[in-house]
Parts: sequence; structure tokens; C-alpha cells
Amino acid sequence: MIEIKNAQKEQSAEIARLIMIAMTDDCCLYFCGVGYGLDDFRRMMISLVEREDSLYSYKNTLVALGDDLSAEGRLQGKKVVGIAVSYDGARHHELRQSFIEVAREQIGKDHSDMGGETQAGELYLDSLAVLPEYRRQGIAQRLLKATKEKADQMKLPCVGLLVDEGNPAGQALYASVGFRYVNDNYWGGHPMKHLIL
Repeated sequence: MIEIKNAQKEQSAEIARLIMIAMTDDCCLYFCGVGYGLDDFRRMMISLVEREDSLYSYKNTLVALGDDLSAEGRLQGKKVVGIAVSYDGARHHELRQSFIEVAREQIGKDHSDMGGETQAGELYLDSLAVLPEYRRQGIAQRLLKATKEKADQMKLPCVGLLVDEGNPAGQALYASVGFRYVNDNYWGGHPMKHLIL
């Protein structure tokens, strides 16, 4: 049975792994400086998830918890099988500062000139991912609905996100829960569509 909960700090490594799945390896490498790779990016992301002043903070994350089964099929507890990372778009530049500082220190690249992904007036869904073996079970839709409930609780009028133009499956998922196209954007080296719900 899948449960949607607020994330806990001790889940940071699992959350970071799923954020990287959402971003894709190409995008993660785009953010790395020369000589740095995915392991370096993963370490940086874990440190950012552990913080409270980061875009990727566990405090901004909803997790989907699913059964953790052994190779023999025995239940070993619960594990993070999906995530939705979102924050108030009005805080985007403030929360991005930790990413800029940590990226400079840990992956050798300066991102201080990066354009904005969001703005005031929306709960920005930064990252949504479900582990491959748990997909097609409605987990992403449940996370999206929980994110909309979070926006309502925060008195924000909508949930906004960017989806890669080359990701038709993602676009179909968002359309299935009611997201609509607003405009085009460019992020992480890719053309994106800005959608809201």
C-alpha cells in the first residue's frame, strides 16, 4: 500500500536519487563543471536535500512510501518510491542561493547567471519522480494531487511546473490531472513548457 507523507531528513539519499531520475543524467551532467560526474552531483544533491534553505530540501518534499520487499518477497518495511519537491515560487531566488554556492564548491560550476524557473503566485513543482519498478500504479497522480492540496493549504492559486518538450509521456501525465500550457521556457539545456494546474 502506498502512503504519501511529508519527507524526513533521514530519507535525503533516497530523495536525491529520485530528483536525479527526474532531472535525467544528461541534465545532471549539464550542471557539472569539467572533471565532475554523476557521483559528484549525487553527493551535492544529498547535501542540498538535507538542508532547510534549499530548493531541494526535504522540507519541500512529499514522499510516496511503498513496501520494501526482499529478494525472497518478504516485507522489510517501507521505502521511498516516489517524490514531489515543491516550493513557493516567490522564494525561488532565495532558495536557489544554496544551490549556487554548493555547486561552485562541490561540482566546480558557477550557476549564478541561470534564469528563473518560476515566479510568485504558484507552488512550483520542481521535481516529480517514481522509481521505474513502481510506475503505472497511479503514484505520480497521487503525488500531483497531494501537491495541489499543498498549494491550497499555502493559499497559492496554482501549481506550476516545467516539462521537457521532448517528454511526451510527462506531458500526457500532467494533462491527465488537469495541467494546462502557459508558455515556453528553457532550463537545464533543454526547451521546456510551463504548465499550471
